[in-house]
Order: sequence, then structure tokens, then C-alpha cells
Amino acid sequence: MSGTFDRTLSTTDVMRRRASLLQRMHIDGVLLLLLLLLAAGSLFVLYSAGGKNWDLLIKQATSYGVGLGAMLVIAQFEPRLMARWVPLGYLAVVALLVAVEFVGYTAMGATRWINIPGVIRFQPSEFMKIIMPMTIAWYLSGRALPPGIKHTMVSLGLILTPFVLILKQPDLGTALLVLVSGAFVLFIAGLKWRWILSAIAALVPVAVGMWYFVLHNYQKQRVLTFLDPESDPLGTGWNIIQSKAAIGSGGVFGKGWLLGTQSHLDFLPESHTDFIIAVLAEEFGLVGVCLLLFVYMLLIARGLVITTQAQTLFGKLLAGALTMTFFVYVFINIGMVSGLLPVVGVPLPFISFGGTSLVTLLSGFGVLMSIHTHRKWIAQV
Repeated sequence: MSGTFDRTLSTTDVMRRRASLLQRMHIDGVLLLLLLLLAAGSLFVLYSAGGKNWDLLIKQATSYGVGLGAMLVIAQFEPRLMARWVPLGYLAVVALLVAVEFVGYTAMGATRWINIPGVIRFQPSEFMKIIMPMTIAWYLSGRALPPGIKHTMVSLGLILTPFVLILKQPDLGTALLVLVSGAFVLFIAGLKWRWILSAIAALVPVAVGMWYFVLHNYQKQRVLTFLDPESDPLGTGWNIIQSKAAIGSGGVFGKGWLLGTQSHLDFLPESHTDFIIAVLAEEFGLVGVCLLLFVYMLLIARGLVITTQAQTLFGKLLAGALTMTFFVYVFINIGMVSGLLPVVGVPLPFISFGGTSLVTLLSGFGVLMSIHTHRKWIAQV
């Protein structure tokens, strides 16, 4: 009996030491485990979705390595130190977005990248997904809450400046995510409901104005295709029709890994990027999709726990906005692939192939880790 008690005590001791080590390294063990699960799942599905392309797999693994490294480095910085550099970071990314207008790299009809030949090609708008909520959280954390009309208008100005620049590239999906990430900070800060309802009501004339004066023809066509994909089944409706066919054909348990017909016979376009969940649904069925959604749910739940436990206003606003924006990423991608939303070019977080977007997402979770693991230190200062 005594031996059993000693073994139990020893196991508890080991677990405490491990937890203490993670805390000293400013790593949240739950977040790290869930992210590593998604990394493994991404490489597994991408091998099939990319047609067994090892180059694609190596690039994704490299992006994960860079992203995880960035996440661990960012987690070491105390949130208040981050807050000091936020204004400079915001101005730097806005400057890069302006630079895209003049020296940007054009591909597939869009100018979204900055290309340094032989060194790197990156998408500045991806960085704004992280900088935007940090900027609004920094600005509002030093003001009385809920925000009044003056501080709300300043916040909207900070949000709309990069929104317009990204919209001109054109990149509607990223522009909307940047808008949402900033808006979530205002919402968490206690923005008055009458202003929120007024903003929702204003969306109707704004949407009409965007339709006639802002949206490009291909973006308008995406909306029309969303409303009636069968109107052009061999043209603009092809993607969503094939996507829904792939999802439905997977059934409950799927056809099996590498056995998906829609992707392997090239019926499903962009199968390794925006439409990768259709590949997962076809090969692993409803069970595979539910497992992925369960991991996403755990990530979001952990983010909300970190939000509630944050000990500074900046930390609460930022953690809540990052978590809810991540939820919107997942919701938009799954919604557009299943035909519930128009296609706006938003990848599936941590699963779709992508470099800058993957590094940016992991950096965001590094910020969450920092907020959580520095909370006791903050309390003592």
C-alpha cells in the first residue's frame, strides 16, 4: 500500500515539474498539444490533397517549423512589452500595404505580395490579422470603458485604413478578417448595443455601395454563384458543386486515405488550399470532420479560458479578439466550402497549405501563450 502511495506521489511530482518547466518556458501545454495535432493532421491530409507532392509537404512542414519557432519566441515577451511596440508595428504593416500598391508582386490577377528576388515573397496583409487586434486593444486599454463616440471613431479609423488598402489588392477575404478582428476588440470592450445595432443596419447601404463601386466583377460573380451555383455548373459554379459532391460522397466513414476521387481526378480545384476540408470529408467522412471540429472547439475553449484569466485589460481584449477571430476563420472556410457562404478565399486554419498565413496564425497563439504564462508575474509587479 505504501509503495502504491509512493508511486502515485512520484507521478504527481513529475507532472508538477513538467508543468513548472512549461511555465518557465512560457508555453501553454494544452495549446501546444492541440497545435501539434493539427500540424500532423495537416501534413497527413495535404499529402493526399496535393497529389502525393513531397515538395508541397516539405514546404508546409518548413512553414510549421518557422511558425512554431515564431510562436515560442513571441511567447517569451511579456504582454506589456508587446504593447509598447504595437503602434510602431501597426505603422510598419500599413507602410508595407502601401508599398504593395506601388511595387507589389502580381499573381492570379491580384497584387498582394512583396517579392524580394532570391530571398522571400510574403503577404503583408497577413500580418495585419495579428497587428489589428493588438492595435485596438492597445488603444482602448488606456481609455475608460465602454468606449465613447470619440474613441470608437478613432478605433474605426485604425480599422478601416488597412481594410481599404487590402480591399484594393483585391483581397476581400483577408480584408473582412482584419475588419472582424478589430471589431471584436470593440465588442469585448463593451461597445454600446445601440451603436452595434446601428452599424448592422448601416451594412445594407454599405453593401449596396460596395456592390456598385468597390467589388470587382469576379467578386460579384462569387456572390451570384453562392445564390445559385447551378446557373453556371461548368463555370463559376463548378468549384462549389464539386466541393459539395466531395463532402457528400464521403458519407460517415469516408472512402479512405488517398482514395478520394474528386480531388485525385482533378474535379476539385484548390484542393490543397481553400477546399482542403472537402478532401478530408471525402476520405475520412463525417467522423473525420467531427474530429477536426472537436480539436478546433478545444482550441477556442482554451483561448476563452485564457481570456477570462488574463490579469490586464490589454490581455483580456487581445486574447478575446484573437480567439473569436480564429473562430471566424474556421466558420468562413467551412461555410464557403459547404455552400453556406460565398467563396472569399479564406484558407482552413492550420490545415490548408500556406506559408505567411500559417506563420501568422501560430504567432497569434504565441501571443495567447504570453498572456497566459505571464499572468502571475504581472500580478507580482
